[in-house]
Amino acid sequence: MRYIVGTFVVMTVMFTVNVVFAATAEPGEYLDRRVEIWNLFFRMMVVAITIGAVVSGTIIWLIWRFRESHPNAKPTKYEGTDW
Repeated sequence: MRYIVGTFVVMTVMFTVNVVFAATAEPGEYLDRRVEIWNLFFRMMVVAITIGAVVSGTIIWLIWRFRESHPNAKPTKYEGTDW
């Protein structure tokens, strides 16, 4: 299953890069692939950093909200029972 997902990801990236190169190139013009690759990398990094910030913020909020010393924290039915 891991190989199928990896193959799918590689094929998607290859297709996306080809579409970006084909969409930016007009007939008779030269294409600077270094600039296009950097642009694609920059856009993907912006998305990755945004998603990382949201996930990190959610984790920090969960840790802060459900800490033991929170004033509204109540023990669950499983806490405080003797084995």
